[in-house]
Amino acid sequence: MNRLLTRTILKRCMINSGRNFNGENMMQSPVLTAAVVLNSRPFHQGVMARDEDFGNFNWRRMMSSAAEPAAKAPSVKQADATTEKKEGGDDVVPASYWGISKSKITREDGSEWPWNCFMPWDTYQSNLSIDLSKHHVPKNFLDKFAYRTVKLMRVPTDVFFQRRYGCRAMMLETVAAVPGMVGGMLLHLRSLRKFQQSGGWIKALLEEAENERMHLMTMVELVKPKWYERLLVLAVQGVFFNAFFVAYIASPKLAHRIVGYLEEEAVHSYTEFLKDIESGAIENVPAPAIAIDYWRLPKDATLKEVITVIRADEAHHRDVNHFASDIHFQGKELREAPAPVGYH
Repeated sequence: MNRLLTRTILKRCMINSGRNFNGENMMQSPVLTAAVVLNSRPFHQGVMARDEDFGNFNWRRMMSSAAEPAAKAPSVKQADATTEKKEGGDDVVPASYWGISKSKITREDGSEWPWNCFMPWDTYQSNLSIDLSKHHVPKNFLDKFAYRTVKLMRVPTDVFFQRRYGCRAMMLETVAAVPGMVGGMLLHLRSLRKFQQSGGWIKALLEEAENERMHLMTMVELVKPKWYERLLVLAVQGVFFNAFFVAYIASPKLAHRIVGYLEEEAVHSYTEFLKDIESGAIENVPAPAIAIDYWRLPKDATLKEVITVIRADEAHHRDVNHFASDIHFQGKELREAPAPVGYH
């Protein structure tokens, strides 16, 4: 009876309108919508012997695959499947991802983990005993070219930022996070092409890129970039990414040497940053919460401690990239030497 009623209403609407309905117009009709919703449950794919195409609208598919959702309002179903309300509030938060509920993650003291950009197992304590004074003396043409290139790149930075080390560090990290990503990506593609292991170097370089990005996320909490500084970052990143991409394809040994010297400059810049903090020229403000959790710093940590651990990270990246360049200079591939994985 319900089936006969539905078909009768549909045919009558078509006769009265004098034209074919497409799916969108038909479902906008309250009469048709009510008829479909109330009578869709008895219908299955095998009920109709043939497709009845009313203006490019396949009703057999509508009646079978969409029968269950039609019994419930779409907004209610979506809220039930993907969201839940916080207790004592109206905020709606994701409850699951494709049916997989998010596990509860806590700090060591039992408090809820507040970050989605990194997890507790990604945190670490920097090795502050690393030698900060190490310098790779240029020995050949490529070394000298890399060294002079980095020194030349420092000139506009000194002119533009002078002793505003917070802004300088922000700009430095937008550049320093590029080489690890480019190197890791190209090694990844090489591994796929040649069916070879990377010796852990893909992971090591991507860890470096992620660590540099976390430096940037920390500095953004301390220094709010102005619009023209954001524009400068956009231009510098666009130029540097493409230039380094070409350099790494042409000569990985040169690319890693350039990064090694860039990290030496980073160590020098952060050392000057610390001098200004100690002299009082820069206020020693409390450390951002993201830095305290990422580097496992004390709750009362300050800016000085944050800059100290960042400087240690940069010294580690310096050693890794000079080491990678030395491997290439010996005529070997990176996969032939164990990668320094696990520092971060």
